[in-house]
Order: sequence, then structure tokens, then C-alpha cells
Amino acid sequence: MNITVKHSLPGRIRLHYRADELSLRQAILAQTLIAVQDGITNIQINPHVHSFLVYYDTGIVSEDEVLALFRVLSDSYLSDESLLASTAQVPAPESVFNVLAGTLFNVAVRSLLPIPVRNMLLCRRIIPRILKAGKSILSGTFFSTDLLDATALTVAVLDGNMPTARFVSTLLDMGEEIEELTRRQSYNNLAQTLLISNEPVHVVEGDQERTVPPSALKRNDLIVVRAGSQLPADGEVERGEGLVNQAGITGESLPVEKSAGKTVFAGTLLVEGELYIRVRTVGTETKVHNIITMIDQSQSLKAAAQKRSEQMAEKIVPFNFLLTGLTYLFTRDITKTISTLMVDYSCAMKLAAPIAILSAMKEAAEYGISIKGGKYLEEAALADTVVFDKTGTLTYAEPVLADIYPFAPYTEEEVLLLAACLEEHFPHPLGRAVVKAAEDRGLVHPERHAKVEYIVAHGIASALNGKRLCIGSAHFIFEDEQIPLSDEIAAIQHEAAAHGYSLLYLAADGILAGILTIGDPARHNAAETIAELKRLGVETCVMLTGDAEQAAAQIAAQTGITEYRAQTLPEDKVRYVQEAIENGHTVMMIGDGINDAPALSAAQVGAAMDSCTSIAGDTADILLSGDGLTSLVTVRQLGQAVLRRINTTNKLIIGGNSFLLFAGMFGLIPPALAAVLHNSLTIAVSIQSMQKLLKE
Repeated sequence: MNITVKHSLPGRIRLHYRADELSLRQAILAQTLIAVQDGITNIQINPHVHSFLVYYDTGIVSEDEVLALFRVLSDSYLSDESLLASTAQVPAPESVFNVLAGTLFNVAVRSLLPIPVRNMLLCRRIIPRILKAGKSILSGTFFSTDLLDATALTVAVLDGNMPTARFVSTLLDMGEEIEELTRRQSYNNLAQTLLISNEPVHVVEGDQERTVPPSALKRNDLIVVRAGSQLPADGEVERGEGLVNQAGITGESLPVEKSAGKTVFAGTLLVEGELYIRVRTVGTETKVHNIITMIDQSQSLKAAAQKRSEQMAEKIVPFNFLLTGLTYLFTRDITKTISTLMVDYSCAMKLAAPIAILSAMKEAAEYGISIKGGKYLEEAALADTVVFDKTGTLTYAEPVLADIYPFAPYTEEEVLLLAACLEEHFPHPLGRAVVKAAEDRGLVHPERHAKVEYIVAHGIASALNGKRLCIGSAHFIFEDEQIPLSDEIAAIQHEAAAHGYSLLYLAADGILAGILTIGDPARHNAAETIAELKRLGVETCVMLTGDAEQAAAQIAAQTGITEYRAQTLPEDKVRYVQEAIENGHTVMMIGDGINDAPALSAAQVGAAMDSCTSIAGDTADILLSGDGLTSLVTVRQLGQAVLRRINTTNKLIIGGNSFLLFAGMFGLIPPALAAVLHNSLTIAVSIQSMQKLLKE
């Protein structure tokens, strides 16, 4: 197979193939064969420019090895009838070119018809527009773009200018098709980005497996999905067992066990095991697309900037009619009058703003961020107060060993070794921190001690080499075990309390062997995130936590937060959010737990961490990706960027269309050219609204 490198970056390469050497079906077969190779994370095909875009893991394969995979695909593979038969033909994607080609073909066919027939067809195309304008008037919207279009066509026909009417009608039809295509692609792209994978699908037929692209799946197909793969369709498990991560669909933070009879959803990830699934719904019927439909139908979730654009567009329409009337009044020139009717502002404004919002949501999804409506993206951009929960949000909610204080004759290593030896039997959060610290240091603790006794709410006791070992709380060690409490120990306790640390005490044969301090440190990027949010215009970052004062103060100091409240209850968090809103602030709340859900709901926009509880995920308006704090900055940047884009686009629309209006009014351009330029501007701003907002 002959290929040439068009562009290359570490982990990403675009390859060009010759269309005269490779059919579309063969290219899809090559895509399928390469996709299953080790190290290939994704491969996309663009049949229009005859290229493959390959993403690969540089730790597994090199660029030369990727190229070699393509070059070994000889004709014996790509022309194999059985392989080609198992490869579905992907339908040609919709494109503006197809719309233009179809329009030109229709124009050519109609031009061959007799004039009376052409006039009848014109009337047939105009009447629905007149009816649509009438319906708009009856619904209470007198001045609308529908009325503008219907008026322009009717005036042209009544003036006997049938060629102009036919041409303008064709342009209007074509413009609407392109606008609808643009809107449809925006939604499809969002759906695809959120949940659709390009991974090949393994369909089971008898004792054989056949590899097909996801688009070839049909209802009632039996597919097999193995660990590490994304589920391509909704369905029911027929056999097999596995753990499925379905956080992106249901908000559940932990993988869910799936076995025969259980339902699974498209876009979820099989973490472990193997599942044989009977496909129930595909394509637009999947739960994935139901989410997209919900976004489409939830008008209350529109961004205010989008609503302002639509309202501005409606308010400008009467001025179009006023300008048209003045043009006819002063010029008595029907051609100039029609030219002013050919241009309006609302069409582009109503299209560009929602496309910009959808594109921003799509881009967020590429970062693993789920936004439930454009309204929340805008609120995140405008928020001047950001409220953080502490545990699990600013911290990892995973205790780690901070310090070890050994007491003679024991060394630091011996204290950790003995503590891990006891704690591994009863894994609780503090114990896991000790065991992990021992593992990280490579300490091996053989089982030489006697039976371990767990004393509820106190600690652990055992015996080793004839010595009684105890590890646990201060109450257990100093009161139950009667270990003396010295000034040195009190100083360590005081210092640990100042840092918000928890303490484990290890005793051996009646003397204190060591003290282990354990904390829940701030996330590594928490301080950077707080600083970046302030740089992006957030005035106040506040932490509300149910934890103790010392622990709260320590995390506040580590993250750069100057305002915090400790030992707060869920209702206290809600009260703070409500008071801030009443004082005129726009509040964004970040949390992860059940106790955060009321405050997430009370804030103008609530964001939940990736590891959040189910109720927090359901309540939140934004679900952040893996490292939630980094993606929080991404949401802020995306929101601000899309607002800037909408404002810039509106200025361009007003300026460009104003120029066309006055050009038509003074007879500088004919009606047909005015329609062409107006539709071209609409398409141009729509395409611009679909471009990425953030640099990779």
C-alpha cells in the first residue's frame, strides 16, 4: 500500500493515499485492520481528501512502525473478497458541496422546461413561504424573516420579474439547506464527540467473529466487547461478566458490574471482563442521542448571549421593512426595493449563536467535560465567586503518610514496617496510607506476628517476637494501654493539629515506638488553578468544608484561598451560596459528595468532580473530567471564548448586512447578487462559529 506523510507530530500522523489505487471500501478495510494493532489508539479516514489520521501510543509503537503497518497491507489483503465482504460501506458524509451540486442540477433541469411550467413550479415554491409568513403573523410575530422572504418573492412576481424571482427562490432554498446541514452537523459532531467511538466492532455470527465499523451495526446483532473497549450501542448482556465505567451516562463514579440480563449503554467503557451483548438500539435511538435531543429541546438552557442574539435579530426585522418602504418611496425603483428585502440580520444571528454554543460544548466534550446546557457554560464564564468543597475537590480524599516520628530504640523504617504489618489486615483510610507508604519505599513485612486483634474504634493489637504491639488512636495508646504522655509527644500533637493531620500511635511492650502523621493534601494543581481562575476574572474563591478548622486552614494555605469556613453543614453551604447570589454575585459551586448536592443546585452553575457521587453528578450542571481542577479552568476559558465569538460575530453580521442593504438601496448590486452575498455571509459566520475556541 503506497502512502505519503502529509503531517506528523509525536503520537499523531496524517497519511495520504492515492484514490486511483484504493477504493473507499478498501480504505475502510485498511482502517479496520490497522485499528486493531497494538499501540493504535484511534484512526480516522477522510475519503474526500484521501487521507488517514492516525493516533498512536509512542510508548508502544514508533512512527516508523506505524508506517510499516500500512506498507505491509498488500493487495492480497485489500482485495480479499471475504475481508471486503465483512467491511461495511460507510455512507458518504453530507457536505456543502453536495447541496450546491444538487441545486445546480435542479436549476439545469428546470431551465429545460417550458416557461409556463417553470412559472408553475415557481409558484409552487413561493406559496409555502407565503403560508409560513402568514402562520408567523397569526402566531403574533408580525415582522419576521419569513415575511421578508415572502414579500421579496411576491413583489418580484407581481412586477413580472420572473427570472429574478426564480433565482432568489433558488438561493433561499439553497441557503436554508446549507443552514440546516450546518446545524445538523453541529449536533451530530457533539453526539459523536461525547459518546461514539471509531473502534471496530466485533459481531458474532455462529462460531465466527466479523469486524465491522460502528455504523454497520444493526438491531439484534450479537457483539462481543472486551476489556478496554468502548460499547458501541445500547443493548442487553446475553453472557459474560465485566465491570463497566458508565460515569459519562449515569454519573456513577465507580465501575458497575454487568452480567447476563443487565442493560448497557453506548459510549460506556468496559474496564474488566468480556461481554456478549445483544444490540437493542443504534444510531439516533441510543441513550447518547437522547442526551443530545434533551439539549436541543431544553430552550430554558440557552445561554443569555444566544437569547440576546435571537432577540436582537427579531427587533431588527421591522427596520428592514422601514428601509424597504423608504427605498420605494424615494426611488420608485422596484429592483432596488427587492434588493433591500433580500438582506436581513436575523437569519445569521439566529444560526451563528447556537452553533457557537454547540461547538463549545463539543469542544468541552473532547476534554472529557460534560455541559448540560449553553446557559451553564455562560454562567461559568461570568461567575465572580467560585465556592469549593474541600475533601475530594481541593484534595484527593485519599489520606497519605506525611511524617514519621520514631522513638528510641526504633528507627523510622522500623516504625513504618511494623505499622504496615499490622494495618494491612484491616484496611481503613488511615491504614491504607501506611501500607501504601511502605510499598512505595519497597519495605517488605513478612508475617511473623501472632493473630491480629482489631479493637473497634480504638486500634489494632498483636504480638511479635514476644512483644505486644499496638497501633491506634491516642485514647487507645495513652488511656487503654497506659503509655506515658510526654512533653515531646504533646509538641508533636500540637504541630500535627496545626497542619490538620491525623495521628496513629505505635507502641511496643509498653513504650511508644513511633507516631505517624497522616493528611489529605491539596491536589498538586490546586494552587495553580486558583491563581488561574483569579487571572480569568474570578474575584472570590472560597472553601466551605465540614472538616476541622486546622485541616481547613492548612488546605487554604496550600491553595492560596484566603476565605474559608470550617465545620459547615450542607445547609450552611446552601445559605452561603444564596446570600452571595442575593448580594448580586454570580456563583459557581464545585463539589463531589452527597452533602454538596444542595449547594450545587442552589448555585447559578454547579460543577461536579469526575469522582463524584451519583447524586452530585445528577445535580451538577457541569461534569468535570479526570483532573477536575484543570478542566474547571478549561470550562472558564471556553465560556469566555464563546461569548467573545458571539459578540464578534454579531458585529460582523450587522456590519456586513448593513453594507449590503445600502448597496442594494442605491442600486449598486441587483437583488440576485444581494441574496448571494447575504447567504454567503450567513454561511461564512456559521462555519466560523464551528471552529475550535482553544488552542491545542
